[in-house]
This record gives sequence, structure tokens and C-alpha cells, in this order.
Amino acid sequence: MLGLLLRVLPFWVREPLLIALGSVLGVRISYLAVHDHDLVAAGLAAVFLLFTAVRVRLVVRALRARRNPAPAASADGAPGDAVTRAWAQAQVTAPVTAHGAAPVAAQVTAPAQIPLPLPAGAGSPPGPAAAAEKEPNPWGQAVAAVAVFGALAAALWLAPRVLPDDVNAPRPASCSDTEDEALPAVYAKTPRPVTGDELCEALNRPDLARLLGTPSEIATSASGTSNTAALTDGKVAEPEAKVTFDTYTVNLSATYNDLSTAQYVQLVKIAGDEVEKHLKTLTVLGRPAFLSSEHTMKFEISFGGEGSSGPVQEGPLARTLSVALDSKDRGGFYDITVWSESGALPDDAVLLGIAEKVLPTISDRSAL
Repeated sequence: MLGLLLRVLPFWVREPLLIALGSVLGVRISYLAVHDHDLVAAGLAAVFLLFTAVRVRLVVRALRARRNPAPAASADGAPGDAVTRAWAQAQVTAPVTAHGAAPVAAQVTAPAQIPLPLPAGAGSPPGPAAAAEKEPNPWGQAVAAVAVFGALAAALWLAPRVLPDDVNAPRPASCSDTEDEALPAVYAKTPRPVTGDELCEALNRPDLARLLGTPSEIATSASGTSNTAALTDGKVAEPEAKVTFDTYTVNLSATYNDLSTAQYVQLVKIAGDEVEKHLKTLTVLGRPAFLSSEHTMKFEISFGGEGSSGPVQEGPLARTLSVALDSKDRGGFYDITVWSESGALPDDAVLLGIAEKVLPTISDRSAL
């Protein structure tokens, strides 16, 4: 598009426009090169400045040629003054009489290689001056070039304000496609279990970042897996989903066992005073629930090289809201866990808000 525009534009519009663009880009890139000590940028700036200097020299030569026009050459390469002399000789050789008719004996003599058509009513020989009078005013064209450059600059300046904000905005991560993976056999024996994909679709909401208190962030990854609970020999279905942001990571899991939330609370209390200190029972969506805190596990795995795999370490603290699968608390629960690499945790109200938005969208077992 730019190449076509430059070919169509007249000389006195195209050249000032190229000079303006080359100057602006050359100066800007030169500043960046000096500021960042970038040799590549310096070379690119030199190319733009050299290009601009060439265009300036071309315009200066064109202006000098217009001020001091040289004799033009004819179409077949003969000098223009020869055409002028021949045309004058034809005017003298064929004088016009008072009655407007030329004498019969008058003949026009001219070199054979120069055609001399006599324009009717012409009183002066054609030449560079006559051609120059037909050309547009160079100053008017220069003003038009500045106007075109200003219009382009205004369009570039207004584009981000006129176009929608989400045209170039990064897209949030979508849940990975795992539909082809076979579910463990225990899922067929579990009444109405959800899969990891379904949990991921429920958790990866457009407003999840706002619920976390970080509305400007977008999900960097989202995934779901249909696993079984640890230490159960594959006899307890435990699908889970995880959505990661720059600040927080949210994990949603469903455990289909016979353990009620009341029994689970008793097990948490047995774990020790440190865990019980962060324990809080409540009701969410008419179901028994409780809040607890626990440290995540951190470990490193080396796949070769000089380093080696390190021991399992204690990771940042995570806050979990556990909600019974149904209001009768007949066994099983959902876990919504939030943590961050920095160790910072959101308020408990954030987990409650996520539960109230996410859990109603998951298949309910209360009708069983």
C-alpha cells in the first residue's frame, strides 16, 4: 500500500513526505541508539539519515533546475535549439499575406530528420518555458505533502483511541483439550462425577481475576485433569483444575469419597495446633464448609547437567475452602485453594465469592 502510494504521488508531494518520515525516524532511532547503547539501532538510524540526505539533495537539484532551465532535448534526441531554429526558419520562409493566404511558391525547408509540423495560430516556438507553465506550483505541492504527512500522523495518533481496546489485547488462556483421554475406571462407578475438563470450564471464568481482586490480570494457563485421590489405589475419583495468573494460582478439585466435612474437620484438628489455628467452619450455599491453611510443597527436578534434584521443601502458604458436595453432607467435598509465589493470600471473602460463583455451575448431586 505504501509503495503504491509513493508511486502515485507527484514528485513535490512524495519527496517532502519521504524527507519528513526519514528525518523523524532517523532522529528517533538515533536517540534510542545513544540511550540504549545499541549498535544495531545506530546502524539503522544511519541508514534512515543517509536516505533522507539523498532525498534532500534530489529536491535541491530539482529546485535549481526549475530556476535555471536548460535547453530541452527533442523526442528523438536532437537538441531543442535546433528545433527552435528550424521552426523560426519555417515562419520566415512561409510568410502570411494580408489576405491570410500563403504564397503558392513558398516552401518549408528543414532537415529530414526533424519533423516540423506548423501549429495553427502559434506565435512563439515551443520550449521549456511553455512546458513549465503547465506544471503545478512546487510550493503548493510541498504544502500538500505536509498536509498528507499531518493526516497520516493524526491517523496514527487517533487509532488507539478510536479502535476497540481489545484489538491487540492478549487473550486469556483456555482449558486444554483432553477429551480423548480415557477416564479411570472408578469414574464409571461414581454417581455423576465431573471431569477435570468440566471443572476447568467452570473455574476459568472471565471474571475470575476480578473475584481475586486483580481485575487487570489475565489467565496465563488453564488446565484440568481427571485423576484419582492419592493413597486410595485408584478407588476414589478426584478430578481437579488449575488456573494461573501473575499474582495468584487457583485450584479447584472434587473428591468423591464417603468422608463428610464434619469428619474431615476432626482429621484436620488431629493434625496439630498450628493447622487448627487457621481452621474456620461456616456454611456456603447452604452446605457445610470450612476454611483451612496449609503449606504447599516445593521441589526441584534436574534433567541432566551438573545440577541435581533437590529435596522436597516447604512452599508458600495456601488457603483452602472445602465445601460439601451436597447440603446433606453425605460424603465428598469441593476444595478451592488459592496461593501465590510471594506467599501473599487474599481475604477469605475472596474464596467465598469464588465458591458462590463457581460451584453452582457444576453438576449438583443433591438430587441423588
